[in-house]
Amino acid sequence: MLSKKCKYAIHSLIHIAKNPTEKHLIKDVSEICHIPKKFLEAILLDLKRAGILSSKSGKGGGYTLRLPPDQVNLAQVIRLFDGAIAAVPCASLNYYESCDECEDEETCSVKFAFIQVRNATVEMLKNETLETLLKKENKLLTQKRNKILKTKL
Repeated sequence: MLSKKCKYAIHSLIHIAKNPTEKHLIKDVSEICHIPKKFLEAILLDLKRAGILSSKSGKGGGYTLRLPPDQVNLAQVIRLFDGAIAAVPCASLNYYESCDECEDEETCSVKFAFIQVRNATVEMLKNETLETLLKKENKLLTQKRNKILKTKL
């Protein structure tokens, strides 16, 4: 399950990606995305440190995407805020730990099953970029509008 911090990061990135070169103020992103301002400040700072966002202080300042929306994927963001994507530590790529209950990792069918799950999950998350999420959001908004229009007719 994703942490609240990770979900907030994804929502704020999607908002910023709608106008990637515009400077976004923390207070505006906080209000629009319903994220507590202090929490958002820490999130945006982490995204800046990771090289995903840029910022400028003072008048005319704010946060912008440092990378194009098609180069920021969900796997990056999840790993940044929540660490491992794997469901069990012995199947993790970046956060490996051996399992106490495992007698022989080389023949553990549970480990290999979860490596397959991890690989499929990571591949799907890498393919979900800010750009693909924005396209999906626009498609869903269009479908919703069309549905509303049909019910009014």
